[in-house]
Amino acid sequence: MKNSLFTDTRGREIPSFDLQVGEENVLFAFRTMEEIWDESGSEADPPHRHNFYTIIFVKTGSGTHIIDYKEYDIVSGRVFFLSPGQVHQVFTPEKPIGLVIMFTKDFLCKYNISEDFLSNIALFSDHPEASPVDVGVDGSEKLQYIGKEIEQLFRRGERFVNDAVASWLKLFLIECNSAAEHLFAGNTQFMETGRSIAGEFKKLVEEKFYEWHLVGDYSKALNITPDYLNNVLKSTTGTNAKEYIQNRLVLEARRLGVHTSLSSKEIAYKLGFLDPAHFSTFYKITAGETFSDFRNKSENYNR
Repeated sequence: MKNSLFTDTRGREIPSFDLQVGEENVLFAFRTMEEIWDESGSEADPPHRHNFYTIIFVKTGSGTHIIDYKEYDIVSGRVFFLSPGQVHQVFTPEKPIGLVIMFTKDFLCKYNISEDFLSNIALFSDHPEASPVDVGVDGSEKLQYIGKEIEQLFRRGERFVNDAVASWLKLFLIECNSAAEHLFAGNTQFMETGRSIAGEFKKLVEEKFYEWHLVGDYSKALNITPDYLNNVLKSTTGTNAKEYIQNRLVLEARRLGVHTSLSSKEIAYKLGFLDPAHFSTFYKITAGETFSDFRNKSENYNR
């Protein structure tokens, strides 16, 4: 995996890795936790982030996993889901047994795993309160079996291997999602309704975020209350509606800041802020840094 340096909002350098096998960029990769432990031993790896999705399935093991500066226990039968850009650090004092599955957004697109599927299962979230999934003994055996099938396909490297791997990956995610859904046991209607509302909300945000910045704008369009919309989003994605809207605005500001020559003032107006000073305050509070600092940092990376 190729490494480059980024700086977090506290000024610390965080390595960021592209997905590679040897010197070649790839769409999908697979490793066992045993292999990784044999290379690094019991020493904790430094905090880092990836530009791809990562699944860490611990069949047996112990230790600590820090994700976006929140600490989780590594225990047997636990699965962690990391979205691109999340900072994490793993410490396992004894050799664990498990799987690490890595794939890019391009892999999902190329091998017909839709964004709607990933959104509906709601396992991946860049929200710091998103929790890992405990699959239990039976779930662990199923995931281990699926993982072995993926490993064998991946090691062989035959033609159409990624098509086959994508099918097994979907089964892996479906099994994990089934384990996660026990939280809604006995309330299937709420779960299905929540997913439907969350999907409609996300589509509406993509259409309207330049104009609508308030949760009330979206809840009115969906004919529900703002509190109910917040609760549904929190339950299905780990992020409430307000945070989702704010994060989407920050993402678009960053895209415009990196890929256009628009001034900060012009970007503020484009994003629907009537007062550029309001945009500056909003960005700093939401992103933890000023927009000017982000832009200067991005320019340095592209040199």
